[in-house]
Amino acid sequence: MSETIKHECGIAFLRLRKPLTYYQKKYGSSLYGIEKMNLLMQKQINRGQDGAGLANIKLNSSPGERYISRKRALGKSGVDEIFNSLLKQFEQLRHSQPTLLSDANYLRKNHSFTGELFLGHLRYATYGKNSKEACHPFLRQNNWKNRNLILAGNFNLTNVDELFNYLVELGQDPKEKADTITVMEKIGHFLDLENQKLFDNYKVKGYSNQEITRLISKNLDLTSILKKSSEKWDGGYVMSGLVGNGDGFVLRDPNGIRPCYYYADDEIVVAASERPVIQTAFNLKDGAVRELKPGHALIVKNDGSYTEEEILTPREYKPCSFERIYFSRGNDFEIQNERKQLGRELAQRVLNELDNDVENTVFTYIPNTAELAFHGLAEEVRLITQKQIRAEKIILKEVTQRTFITENTERDDLITQGYDITYGIVKPTDTLVVVDDSIVRGTTLKKSILKILGRLSPKKILFVSSAPQVRYPDCYGIYMTKMSEFIAFNALIAKLKEEGKAVLIKSVYIDCKAQEKNNFQYKNYLLELYKQYSYEELSEQIANHITPLNYSIPIKTIYQTVEGLHKSCSKNLGDWYFTGNYPTNGGWKVLNTAFINWYEGNIDSNSY
Repeated sequence: MSETIKHECGIAFLRLRKPLTYYQKKYGSSLYGIEKMNLLMQKQINRGQDGAGLANIKLNSSPGERYISRKRALGKSGVDEIFNSLLKQFEQLRHSQPTLLSDANYLRKNHSFTGELFLGHLRYATYGKNSKEACHPFLRQNNWKNRNLILAGNFNLTNVDELFNYLVELGQDPKEKADTITVMEKIGHFLDLENQKLFDNYKVKGYSNQEITRLISKNLDLTSILKKSSEKWDGGYVMSGLVGNGDGFVLRDPNGIRPCYYYADDEIVVAASERPVIQTAFNLKDGAVRELKPGHALIVKNDGSYTEEEILTPREYKPCSFERIYFSRGNDFEIQNERKQLGRELAQRVLNELDNDVENTVFTYIPNTAELAFHGLAEEVRLITQKQIRAEKIILKEVTQRTFITENTERDDLITQGYDITYGIVKPTDTLVVVDDSIVRGTTLKKSILKILGRLSPKKILFVSSAPQVRYPDCYGIYMTKMSEFIAFNALIAKLKEEGKAVLIKSVYIDCKAQEKNNFQYKNYLLELYKQYSYEELSEQIANHITPLNYSIPIKTIYQTVEGLHKSCSKNLGDWYFTGNYPTNGGWKVLNTAFINWYEGNIDSNSY
């Protein structure tokens, strides 16, 4: 994606099922858990550049001993900052008392983050302020181990207001309205009730308070707690939590919108947002890592046993297709195949636009996430034409420029300087084909990339998007809730107005206002506007919108079709940002609100 949009967050969950001495003896390190968490989080940095956090719980600690550790850091280097800080204490020990560094029992008793249960998070802010305090994991503290709760997640819920009001009706006074706080307090409420229920049951049987605490820890029913907590959640999510007694869970939404994978053997239970991350961290073969089923939770008890439990009834399977196109790392074998197929699906349409003249065409791509689609396109063009093609790396992204103190015109200049090109390859008689994984806003193309490519003076520039036109808001993970930010929508509105069809826009607004208070039967009225034009007509209008003023080189855009997307990513059919077909009721509500906000001029308002 040549322009930045907000990513989905990443999680890493790890339970060591053996004593630390086992890992010291087998792997030669008492810091096995920390080292593996570092790797799990480093490999998911693509999922979060706003901040990071890490939490750890020590099992079976004695009263007075610290058993919960947490560290958070803000910014792109958050993961490095956290682990450099952790390793610093052990480096000091290496120099002062090196023999203690291999004493697992000493480390566990005297140093933080040497417990058996870990939860890591990489944040990309989609809701609320961007600050260290907003970084996951969040902590709900209590003097009873069984009531402590640590929570992190990759999620957006569409009904935070409703969930917040539920807490208020219970008599709570939440300190803020952030989605993570709301979810944590909801789980925490039912965690408290479960604790109290068990306490009352054991108390009447004559057990002492200390005995009851141990019995609660053993019999805490996380399945029941999660069922009650998540009953009214609407959105896409993977929630992961730790309880102070050493229980842990990872819960996936019933549509499977957000991704989650896990692996378990007699040494570990691990879960993460991407499959190759687990394979790399633990040197696993294909097929060893499992996908967490929609509506299910991976539940790990404090004794190390684990189960996959159904929490919510699975619904229509709608995993996010943007995961496959852009967000996830391309080293997953399925994602590699899918991205290459996305490129293949575009080949014939590109050749039609070129009149099959590949001799006078240079093929390239931007950004790196478009590389696999580019290779798929190039392979298919060679196959169809039986000719060699000129495939080159033309556009290079340099170090990001700091632009916050400049005026707008200077800022655009600096953004342009953040890219560089390869000169001497493109001739004035050449068409330049540029593969992008998606063209959402078009701003970077217009203000930066096209201006740079203009220096090469090609005959024509053809931008090819491996993703379809983004026409609708997303509310499940990606921060795309404002209609004014979509180039496809802006092109549609401009064309309607140019052709004297503005009355249709008002009609859609009236229909949206009429269903504004309907929480059960939403309809996509905006679809009526898109039906006015063919896919190609709107692509042509988009090309006009991204063309800089006084630009002499003809610009053409070709977008992936929805049919081509489904053929390429047949297991991941979550396509609501392309089609408006939302998997949850909250999605339809967000769409309706987003259009109303745009029409009324509330373009700076979120649509939640």
